[in-house]
Amino acid sequence: MPNMSLTRNEMPVQQPDVRNKNFKEVALGYTEEQAIDEAKRCLNCKAMPCKTGCPVQIDIPEFISKVAEGDFAAAYDVITRSSSLPAVCGRVCPQETQCESKCVRGKKGEPVAIGRLERFVADWHNAQPASEVVKPQSNGHKAAVIGSGPSGLACAGDLAKKGYDVTVFEALHVAGGVLSYGIPEFRLPKTIVQKEIEGLKALGVKVETNTVVGKTVSIDELMNDEGFESVFIGSGAGLPRFMNIPGENLNGVYSANEFLTRINLMKAYLPGSSTPIKAGSRAVIVGGGNVAMDAARCAKRLGAEVYIVYRRTENELPARAEEVEHAKEEGIIFRFLTNPVEIISDEKGWVKSVKCQEMELSEPDASGRAKPVPKEGAFIDIEADCVIMAIGTSPNPLIKSTTEGLDTQKWGGIIADEDGLTSRKGVYAGGDAVTGAATVILAMGAGKKAAAAMDKYMSEK
Repeated sequence: MPNMSLTRNEMPVQQPDVRNKNFKEVALGYTEEQAIDEAKRCLNCKAMPCKTGCPVQIDIPEFISKVAEGDFAAAYDVITRSSSLPAVCGRVCPQETQCESKCVRGKKGEPVAIGRLERFVADWHNAQPASEVVKPQSNGHKAAVIGSGPSGLACAGDLAKKGYDVTVFEALHVAGGVLSYGIPEFRLPKTIVQKEIEGLKALGVKVETNTVVGKTVSIDELMNDEGFESVFIGSGAGLPRFMNIPGENLNGVYSANEFLTRINLMKAYLPGSSTPIKAGSRAVIVGGGNVAMDAARCAKRLGAEVYIVYRRTENELPARAEEVEHAKEEGIIFRFLTNPVEIISDEKGWVKSVKCQEMELSEPDASGRAKPVPKEGAFIDIEADCVIMAIGTSPNPLIKSTTEGLDTQKWGGIIADEDGLTSRKGVYAGGDAVTGAATVILAMGAGKKAAAAMDKYMSEK
């Protein structure tokens, strides 16, 4: 019998006043009974509108129908035909604006909890005894992938499944890209990221860490000297942006990139860490995206009273609604229509406070959101001893500056067509390195498209 409830099964979570003091995962996951009950809410629409909202084109009705039958192994097989990282995507993808936004059940109630079901299936699979993975037969071709973030891993996985000899080059000492250094443990446990990467290695993907392409080795050397026939650039957008206001060079001011990398990759929150980091007694986070929410929630767990300052209203926040809700529940204070103009120093050169201009909204700007404009003469001071800038990132210019003939946008993004082909023959790119900071699943979609184009290119050589 179908489940015609208008509401979805709630996700069990840690209580706010408990979780805001630890880095354990907030969401606890569905039980088998909850997953089956939620799956039965799916109407199995013939048109499959949900699938049109998935950047990697998972056959959503089919995998959900398998969950409803209790055949979780078959559901996992359906998902992994299209996705290399189901346990990751089930946790961090903005399903509410993608697959779930297309769900027919959402017209008269809540959509089916597609993301929660994907997470359940992946976690169920990972809890089973490991089965032997059969490596695809080699096709004799060799491809390189720069960056082990979501776009690079998706590209590498699809190429490996087709028999390519794939090597992923990662600049840091741990693979995973933004999945490892950017997203906090309480949203995405790192054991899950590494489990997904181990699955790709089982297919034959090689991962070389501590390799900075553009410095350790160039793209030209990879192709001319090391025999790689095609290269995919999935190096992300890890160069932080700042506001260029007075006081940004003070002690106690961080980019969100540095703050989150030290916490997530270097475990700076653990007692006895060799690279400790402090959020002080009061922290101000500047920005309104998911990265700002992550930085704020980390600072809260480090013991700070936390303020998020954002120059628009709550209606314009780009962060996922779930992340905003969790931040509020955890005691984080939002100051909307507020824009920093100066960071004030104490006598020792440390942050003392943040001077902010009050704002008001006018006509929409190029982004389609209402444009914030200063409210004349209206300023406030927020006491703080830590300021974290989470206002966006751009691609690192290193690869562009060391690769002749690689065209880029003025802001640094690599120019690539819809299949990921760049201005260099045999060189493809995708994800944040092309679009600027976006979502994990969009980056994966770009990696998959590029893998298909690289396959066509190399197989026709």
